[in-house]
Amino acid sequence: MISQLSWKIGGQQGEGVESTDRIFSTALNRLGYYLYGYRHFSSRIKGGHTNNKIRISTKPIRAISDDLDILVAFDQESIDLNAGELRKGGVVVADAKFSPTIPEGIDARLFAVPITAIAEELGTSLMKNMVASGASWALLGLPMEVFNKAVEEEFGRKGAAIVEKNIEAVRRGGEFVLEQAGGPLEEFKLEPADGKQKLFMIGNEAMGLGSVAGGCRLMSAYPITPASEIMEYLIKKLPKFGGTVVQTEDEIAAVTMAIGANYAGVRTMTASAGPGLALMMEAIGLSGMTETPLVIVDTQRGGPSTGLPTKQEQSDINALIYGTHGEIPKVVVAPSTIEECFYDMIEAFNVAEEYQIPVIIATDLQLSLGKQSCEELDFDSIRINRGKLITEELPALEDHKLFKRYELTDDGISPRVLPGAKNGIHHVTGVEHDQEGRPSESAINRKKMMDKRLGKIASLRVTNAIKVDAPNESPELLIVAMGSTGGTIDEARSRLAKEGVKTNHITVRQMFPFPSEMLEPHLSAAKQVIVLENNATGQLANLIKQNIGAHDKIKNVLKYDGTPFLPSEVYNACKELN
Repeated sequence: MISQLSWKIGGQQGEGVESTDRIFSTALNRLGYYLYGYRHFSSRIKGGHTNNKIRISTKPIRAISDDLDILVAFDQESIDLNAGELRKGGVVVADAKFSPTIPEGIDARLFAVPITAIAEELGTSLMKNMVASGASWALLGLPMEVFNKAVEEEFGRKGAAIVEKNIEAVRRGGEFVLEQAGGPLEEFKLEPADGKQKLFMIGNEAMGLGSVAGGCRLMSAYPITPASEIMEYLIKKLPKFGGTVVQTEDEIAAVTMAIGANYAGVRTMTASAGPGLALMMEAIGLSGMTETPLVIVDTQRGGPSTGLPTKQEQSDINALIYGTHGEIPKVVVAPSTIEECFYDMIEAFNVAEEYQIPVIIATDLQLSLGKQSCEELDFDSIRINRGKLITEELPALEDHKLFKRYELTDDGISPRVLPGAKNGIHHVTGVEHDQEGRPSESAINRKKMMDKRLGKIASLRVTNAIKVDAPNESPELLIVAMGSTGGTIDEARSRLAKEGVKTNHITVRQMFPFPSEMLEPHLSAAKQVIVLENNATGQLANLIKQNIGAHDKIKNVLKYDGTPFLPSEVYNACKELN
């Protein structure tokens, strides 16, 4: 028996690849296995090769695997493109319709199943995804009743007849392949899972859930890959809590609506990707100047321009930190796990209101769209902090005086009132202003207001601003990264440790203000520093050099072909640079 296995399904976009993966992984989740998924898809609605890869394990995992055990193929292209990942003795389950062949040099066993023919016999070729998934499930020897339950959940809303047809498709696919194979494949028999059902979600869903839990009641946004699932999630959830989602005409409208709603006292967010973030820059400056809370999610994807809308990249770092004209206070945080996606959204709303600033949560496509097992979330730990928002009645103002909305205080954070509050009238403007909000071009006032705004975040540190795994006092290698790469790095480190290479690992979560004082001791202790990131220019490495130095120690490991790092790639890079 084996403790983990990797399974992939490939075909043309729009022919059921995603639904096959969804039902297959849902059933595995019901059995209590840990799962980690990666979705490769084209930036179009239909057509073009797509594949979904699921790693299945009895223990927690946070990376896609280097190799592949089982490949399910709806066309020859899927075999040709993905067979190279198959380990020796791997399996291909393919539709007999296209007379599948395995490329020369690939040691794998082929099962040609009449996937389309069986589906058509049952009434429609659309059910070929169920035939294929049934064949996969049967080869693993897993309990069929669990899979059938997942099918019922997927198609139950369409009626009992449709459910029965799909279950029959699963059964016939399984029976056919088992007759070919002579029964379930013993070499792919998984050890039993713990039986405990885990949360299983993508990062976008976790951020949507975190937003609701953090008090968000309005999302204004424009659909864009890979952020749209946040919007889709909240469309279903927010109305249950008295909230709503507004689809705006573009990202400029989305962010300005969010600023206006936050000014009115409603916790509001927006979400986008690099192109949309670029459109938001002037408005982000408005949030900083008017000291209005704002929460934005940036789901990084391949750029520039339209770039690679459906591919992995971490190249928005410079834009996130330096994109706005002028200088404003802001916080940029990059979660690295599904759990952090949830908790960081709650903290983002608290920080935005406590410090009256824009807060940007920066994920990457793999974290946003890769479906993963998730530890149980602690809803009892949630606390809402609205900062210096005044809710009690204000004292009467002197004649011709206004409320000091931008009062100069010791901590730089001014009292805040909601519009309509008695005795709370004040100016709000994007030009420089005095303590009451009146426009002012006074040089003295300008300096005081700039110092006030920028000073209030100088020492701001979010929870786990850097995440440290440092078992070695003087490591040969310190690997620094961000976002979804953590699990991949840890697998590579495990291989290096077996060879006697001492490594430490730091994930930088707070990108701005940069936590230099927290990171610097770890850089000083390491003989060599590897900064690993999905971009072409080493933006995170440059950020470290700018704030800390250590130019002579830092080596870049960069990948910008649109795909995530594999554990073997990180291992090989570390071996080469060590």
